[in-house]
Amino acid sequence: MDIYSDVNEQLIFEELAAITGVAIVAAGEAMYDIQRTGCWTSWYTGHMYMTDLLRGNRNKCLAVLRMDRRVFRDLCNDLSTRYGLEPSRELSVKEIVGMFVYTVGNGVGNRTVQDRFQHSGETVHRQFHNVLSSLIRMSDDIIRPRDPTYSTVPKYIEEDERYFPYFRDCIGAIDGTHIHASVPHDDRTRFIGRKGVTTQNVMAACDFDMLFTYVCAGWEGSAHDSRIFSTVLSNANSKFPHPPFGKYYLVDSGYANQSGYLAPYRGQRYHLEVFRNGPDISTPREAFNHAHSSLSLVIERTFGVLKNKWHILSTMPPYSFRTQVKIVVACAVLHNFIRLRTLDDPDFIAYSDDNCTPHVSGTEASTSQVGASTSEHQPFIGEELEMAALRDMIAAEVFTSY
Repeated sequence: MDIYSDVNEQLIFEELAAITGVAIVAAGEAMYDIQRTGCWTSWYTGHMYMTDLLRGNRNKCLAVLRMDRRVFRDLCNDLSTRYGLEPSRELSVKEIVGMFVYTVGNGVGNRTVQDRFQHSGETVHRQFHNVLSSLIRMSDDIIRPRDPTYSTVPKYIEEDERYFPYFRDCIGAIDGTHIHASVPHDDRTRFIGRKGVTTQNVMAACDFDMLFTYVCAGWEGSAHDSRIFSTVLSNANSKFPHPPFGKYYLVDSGYANQSGYLAPYRGQRYHLEVFRNGPDISTPREAFNHAHSSLSLVIERTFGVLKNKWHILSTMPPYSFRTQVKIVVACAVLHNFIRLRTLDDPDFIAYSDDNCTPHVSGTEASTSQVGASTSEHQPFIGEELEMAALRDMIAAEVFTSY
């Protein structure tokens, strides 16, 4: 009896060993097959995806690439013929630019782009930076005043009796805005803005066609607007388009009322919603602040278009901070490129009303603040008497029209 039991146990053991061996071999072959199979082998390639976007429904192209098909083709042509962007053996310029625009427009990461366009992470990363470099080269040609002499009155002002002839010498508006920043833990303190999140403070100037004429990115979120402004003005290498004699930008109460930069009266009602919910305008200073707030809202609306079109600005991935700064400038380049080539872009149309109050989720729409009350007869520190006199004259003229 014991002999038979030993034999049976031996047979069972041998059968289990054989089964286990077969299973191990099968598992090894399966792993080998998985390793041999490429990761991005979908039949629906990135090239096919771009072809569908550029030949399919216009609204889908606008939603995904954030611009019209014609504008996108013009962008690809300019980047390749003028700004050094080259195709690779596997990717056309359209697909390379498409991956970049898909990334910054939808605020997605590298892995999402890999899956959508069926390319490796290294390829996505490399081509992203190739496009970024080309857009930075384009920035000097596109983020600038179209007429550096400012010889004509902006049509936006000339054709609106609320602003003409009072603001006929105004050439644009300046303000700051906060863009989300991903920074190491040790740097968080100086990048935390007013709302307790890490941001970079971006100063920009725009004209009344909602085109950026200057962008200064890269300041930490805790930096004050006036500090950035004074540094830009004093830096001969900043490429800032200083106003010619007799011309001026509109600035908010965080800046000094100085030659070339017209600020509102401090200690008075300023923002439009305050006027809407308050008593009628009763003084020249209130009339001026109301007109100033309405006209200078163009910079807020321009920031609104920028952030709503390029979602990466609200969810910045953890690139190096230098790359994050370049991304902000590149998005401003794309913003101007689209605006210069079409007037019916839905994002710009949505912010075309100068009575709208821009709202951008996830980031601070602006860094502007209402100034504290000051003496009725004493100019704000740093204010020049010449600009104070100009402001008083405009205030008197505007008040007569109310």
